Amino acid sequence: MFSLQDLLGQQQGNDAVNQISQTLGANPTTTSNAIQLALPMILSGLARNAANPQGAEALSNTLQKNHDGSILNSLDGYLSNPNTDEGIGILGHIFGQKQGAAAQQVSKNTGLDMGQVAQLLIMLAPIVMGYLGKKKQQENLDAGGLSDILQGQQQQIQSSNNPIMDVLGNFLDSNQDGSSMDDLASLAANYMQKNAR
Repeated sequence: MFSLQDLLGQQQGNDAVNQISQTLGANPTTTSNAIQLALPMILSGLARNAANPQGAEALSNTLQKNHDGSILNSLDGYLSNPNTDEGIGILGHIFGQKQGAAAQQVSKNTGLDMGQVAQLLIMLAPIVMGYLGKKKQQENLDAGGLSDILQGQQQQIQSSNNPIMDVLGNFLDSNQDGSSMDDLASLAANYMQKNAR
């Protein structure tokens, strides 16, 4: 599961990639490559958090309260006006102090600048949570079921022989403490201001 097409279906995935690339001011191929790095990072981060019962329970409760999947029914509307605070909050829970390291890895491997990557991660996080929330509802998953799905996806990512695994390994194993790069909010805000001409 590396692309928005895998997550959302071909048509909705393609539309989302095009819309995101317009927002970022990047071409669709570069954007698509960046998404294929960012999505496994987000999913692997969630899988790690949900690997213990408390983490899985916390995720399940969050999905129950805040992410019922309805975002996927009006994705165009969301992508035209993404909720930056929500995205930042989710990324904080998933990556903690490694938010900057995540953005750095995607930037380094795609050519997008850090501001663009910050904006991309912030847009993707609520979509992933919406996807999981929808799955939880459709399949009536409890915390254990959610954890199983995420662990299964993480194994899929690891066994794919995809070059993403090197990037993911570097990122997940890095012990980088917080730095100014961790401030995704200001990176994204600066990027948006610069391009709001």
